[in-house]
Amino acid sequence: MHQSLVFLLLLFALPAVAQIYKYTDANGNTAYSNQPPNGTKAETVELPPLNRVNTVTPSPAPATAPQNQGQATQKGAAYQTLQLTDLPDGEALRANNGTFTVGVQIEPRLQPGHLLQLLLDGTPYGQPTNVPRLQLMELDRGEHSLAVQVLQNQQPIQHSQTVTLTVQRVHVGKP
Repeated sequence: MHQSLVFLLLLFALPAVAQIYKYTDANGNTAYSNQPPNGTKAETVELPPLNRVNTVTPSPAPATAPQNQGQATQKGAAYQTLQLTDLPDGEALRANNGTFTVGVQIEPRLQPGHLLQLLLDGTPYGQPTNVPRLQLMELDRGEHSLAVQVLQNQQPIQHSQTVTLTVQRVHVGKP
């Protein structure tokens, strides 16, 4: 993965006429460079013509819309998928003691320095973590909203869609 990223960075950083060389470094890793290394056998990398895409800047969201649902709140957040999983679809969640676990689908993988924070009814719940399984404990019965956000330096940079669900619990009444 790291090698591919380095290769892509080299592709975009160099002018179209530059030559790319591929070789194996002293640690046995594949490396790429715009200059052949001294004393090491290097292959010339043939590059296809560069694609060009005209970009369109999206218009800002209306002020009344929920802010950044499922989108980055800062430039640079690169999660194409961020959503809660393992929740019932269109039916209540039965959790007799109010404890259950939800999953987080995130693509690409969570980057170093980023943490996941569960939001319960719009408020941070539990400690931020880098594990894509989040546990809720002793939740009251009734309707709740859940979402997850990605934090960097304790600041939210991306927010999932909010999911509303109903928790069913056994009601134990006093005789």
